[in-house]
Amino acid sequence: IATEYRADPHSYAPLLRGLQAGDTLLLAPGVYQDGLRLHNLVGTASAPIRIRAADPSRRPLFIARPGANTVSLVDVDFVEVADLDLNGLGIPVDAVKAEGHARFAHHVTLERLRIVNHGRHRLNVAISTKCPAWGWVIRDNEIYRAGTGLYLGNSDGHAPFVGGLIERNLVLDSIGYDLQIKHQKPRPMDAGLPTWPSVTVIRRNVFSKAVNAAGGEHAQPNVLVGHFPVSGDGVADRYVIHGNVFHENPFEALFQGEGNIALYNNVFVNRHGSAIHIQPHNGVPGEIDIFGNTVLASGHGISVTGGNPVMRQRVRDNVVFANPPLQGSAEASGNLVGSFDNAVLHLRRAVGPLE
Repeated sequence: IATEYRADPHSYAPLLRGLQAGDTLLLAPGVYQDGLRLHNLVGTASAPIRIRAADPSRRPLFIARPGANTVSLVDVDFVEVADLDLNGLGIPVDAVKAEGHARFAHHVTLERLRIVNHGRHRLNVAISTKCPAWGWVIRDNEIYRAGTGLYLGNSDGHAPFVGGLIERNLVLDSIGYDLQIKHQKPRPMDAGLPTWPSVTVIRRNVFSKAVNAAGGEHAQPNVLVGHFPVSGDGVADRYVIHGNVFHENPFEALFQGEGNIALYNNVFVNRHGSAIHIQPHNGVPGEIDIFGNTVLASGHGISVTGGNPVMRQRVRDNVVFANPPLQGSAEASGNLVGSFDNAVLHLRRAVGPLE
């Protein structure tokens, strides 16, 4: 029988271990110093486990401690976490992490989290997955000045992030990526990952690196998405990326991608550099469709290079003011293009703040 529990900073930890499908843990306002250890929690699609603020207007505050990630996920499914503040205090740990030693973390929902002070180093991350993860929803979160905003998947390609929904997040002024989804090697067969073609949707977010970005050899785009497996399960997966604002990056492009991508109806503004680079990273671009975007950039507008020659790369019906507006080998049609300086002739607010 689903149960609703109420807890405070002194009583919550023992309750976490006993949560069952359908249970809700409501956290009272206060300062929580011992993290949120979500290990071996099993919900269901119809009865998820929920951990959230008892009163969203008086949010619990979880503060970081050395040597442990604040929200730690290991072998969980259908778990929801909402309406919490996470303060890293400049300690070199992650705010939310699906741990690398976990076998899986799937159908995890993170909503309305406010994450600050996780910028000690660019490798300190606000939201990170380091085990096979699928079916995640990351929605309505605010992430300020992290080392990296969201880092989904392991750096070696062995812990894929599959079929996620990333929407309505505000990610500002990360040192490294605001969002990176790592490339994927052939998927582990025993993790329970989806075998059918999956879509990761990135929509209605704001990704800005107007200040605080690392330069030189550590310069990174606001968003980078890596390729899917080149054979087997996942080969037909796709990113669908729409309705986002990509804002300022003084050292790198706003967006970089490979794999299969539909990129449409976004706004790209980079008065200090380039906007869109579709290019090989750990693999190559596959099926690429870029349409309906508004691009304003002092560097490259839309550049597509190194794509798989047996797949189609198209750039169509965009408005691009950049230097140059279009570059590379993609099929181009119906685009309105011009130089960066000519944008004032066509856009109502080509200059001034974007707020």
